[in-house]
Amino acid sequence: MCAAALLVGLAVAPAQADTGAGDGPGAGLRGAGWALKATGKDARFRGLAAVSRSTAWVAGTKGTVLRTGDGGRSWQDVSPPGAVAEGLELRDIEAFDARRAVALSIGEGEASRVLRTEDGGATWTETFRNPDPRAFYDCLTFLDARHGLAMSDPVDGKFRILATDDGGRSWRVLPDTGMPAALPGEAAFAASGQCLVASGPRDVWLATGGGPVARVLHSPDRGLTWRAADSTVPAGDPARGVFALAFRDRTTGLAVGGDYRAGQASPQAAARTADAGRGWSRAATPPPAYRSGAAWFPYGRSTALAVGPTGTDVTTDAGRTWRTLDAGSYDTVDCTADGGCWAAGEKGRVARLEVLRTPGR
Repeated sequence: MCAAALLVGLAVAPAQADTGAGDGPGAGLRGAGWALKATGKDARFRGLAAVSRSTAWVAGTKGTVLRTGDGGRSWQDVSPPGAVAEGLELRDIEAFDARRAVALSIGEGEASRVLRTEDGGATWTETFRNPDPRAFYDCLTFLDARHGLAMSDPVDGKFRILATDDGGRSWRVLPDTGMPAALPGEAAFAASGQCLVASGPRDVWLATGGGPVARVLHSPDRGLTWRAADSTVPAGDPARGVFALAFRDRTTGLAVGGDYRAGQASPQAAARTADAGRGWSRAATPPPAYRSGAAWFPYGRSTALAVGPTGTDVTTDAGRTWRTLDAGSYDTVDCTADGGCWAAGEKGRVARLEVLRTPGR
C-alpha cells in the first residue's frame, strides 16, 4: 500500500457526535478534508443541493446543471438546453431527491427564471419568468416538498417574495404589506444560494448587505410577515454584508459574509443567533476572510462549516470561534442528515468532505 493518505467516506456515527466540548471526531472534524470529485466542467457552481452522501446536484454558469448518484465518482450533465443556449446564470438549486429539483437563474427582468425537473434532469419546465425589469431574483428555498420561496432585491423599496405551494410548478408574488422597508443601497447577494434559507415548516430568513448595516430578516409564516434585525457583520459598501445563513433549527443560526473583493479585509465576518435571528452576536474568533456559504454538520449540535474563495473554516462551539480546515476555493456548502457534506465553486470544483486516514491506523 502506498504511503499517501487514504481517502474514505465521512460517516461519523451519532455516537461520535459533537458534545459541544470539541472532543469527538464529529465535533472537530479532525482528520477531515475536501476530496475533489472531477466534474469535467469549467463552470462556476454557486448552486448546490446535497441529497445524501451519494446524491448531489450542482448548478452554475453557462446554464450548467450536473447530478451525481455515486458519491461524485461520475457526473451526469443534465443542463436545461434553453439555459445553456442563453448562457443563464444558475445560482441556486434545491433538490427533493435524485429526480426532482428546482433551479433559479438570476439577473434583471426576464433573466430571472425558475426551472423544474421531475425526471432527474432529462427534461426541464420553465415555471416562472420574471416580467418586471425592476426585479432581480437572488435565492430560492423550500420549507418542504410543496412550499417554497424565492426573493428579489427591493422593488418599490421592499424585498419581493415569490411563493409556491405545489413544489415549484407555479409561483405567485406575495403582498409586501408585511415586509419592512429596505435601507438605502440594501440588496442580497446571489453568491451561494444561501441568502434565503428555511428551517421547519414555516420559518424563513433573508440576508442582506450593501446598505449602511447588514441585516437578517425573519418570517415565521412562510414569507407573509417579516422582522428585521441588525447583524454584526460589517456593511456600508455594495460589496459587504451577510452572504449566507444557516439555521440548525428555528432558533439557532449562523451568518457569514464580509467583503467579496479579493484582497479586501473582512473582519467580524461571522455572527450567531440563539433566538431565531432577533439578536446577533459576533464571533470571538471569526473566519480569517470573506465567506460565502455555511452549513451545519449533521452529527452535532455545535459543529458547522463556512466556505469561501480562500478556504474552509469549522466551528465546534456554534459559531463562537472558527478555525481553518482547508485552503481550497469554494463558494457554497451543503450537508445532509446521513453525514454527506458537499462543497462547490469555481472552475468546475466539487468536493465531498471525507476523513483522511493514514495507512496502518
